[in-house]
Amino acid sequence: MAETSGPAIRAFFDDATNTVSYLVWDPASLEGAVIDPVLDWDNRGGTADTAGADAILRAAEAEGVRLAWVLETHVHADHLTAAPYIKARSGARIGIGEHIRDVQAIFRPVFDAADLAPDGGDFDRLFADGDRFPLGGLTVEVLHVPGHTPACIAYRIGDAAFVGDTLFMPDYGTARCDFPGGDARMLWRSIRRLLDLPPATRIFTAHDYKAPGREHFAWESTVAEQRARNPHVKDGVTEDEFVAMREAKDAKLAPPVLLLPSIQVNMRAGRFPPAESNGVRYMKIPVVLRGGLHGQ
Repeated sequence: MAETSGPAIRAFFDDATNTVSYLVWDPASLEGAVIDPVLDWDNRGGTADTAGADAILRAAEAEGVRLAWVLETHVHADHLTAAPYIKARSGARIGIGEHIRDVQAIFRPVFDAADLAPDGGDFDRLFADGDRFPLGGLTVEVLHVPGHTPACIAYRIGDAAFVGDTLFMPDYGTARCDFPGGDARMLWRSIRRLLDLPPATRIFTAHDYKAPGREHFAWESTVAEQRARNPHVKDGVTEDEFVAMREAKDAKLAPPVLLLPSIQVNMRAGRFPPAESNGVRYMKIPVVLRGGLHGQ
């Protein structure tokens, strides 16, 4: 089957976490994927719901799309993934970059997550840089773009690239690099790789926070727009300038509100920690004692 120029795309914005999930499909075959789906999570009450994921599933059904994949761009630190729910409802396989193993190695001891499947086995497929796989008559190309986290990947499908947290809108900038395993210089090189794609390539980001002066949420730009207007990485900015700017900004950032529950669930491909002896599942909060509490 001849490949078309690009996929059909529907975006779903989650107001609670400023996350954009995508339903992506080949218009010819109607085979599709969901990218970065969000689970509705109430952190105050410890309750989870599937309203956002159900909206994506209803849209897929309305379009006649058969879901083959749930694709994660990385282990997000600001929302919990709905990947296993979509898998259970559709039969889609869950994929993520192969460097999820590095992220799991960092956080397994932090949360004493002895139940983690070895070698990334909670996921159905681990993608390597340069991997290609079909989505109907389209081809999905995997690009390893570390820096925000070690495991970040982008999915290039025809004229569209889904870049996760690596790039934001051209009026907003780029992702933080202060998580364990993050690296600003590595992020710069990953972004330059993305910006070397053809200028008309559509860039789809995983979050938006409305840059000052912009009244609406947005998530689609182009390589050309990023190179012309993104204040962090536009043409003319040097690698050293970017690294200095990014590290200075990151030093002032607070941890994401949902960091601890997100990491615990997302590194398990959306599976919650196992139930304790009383049948209840718990999220763990590592405690750091400082000042006069140190040593207690």
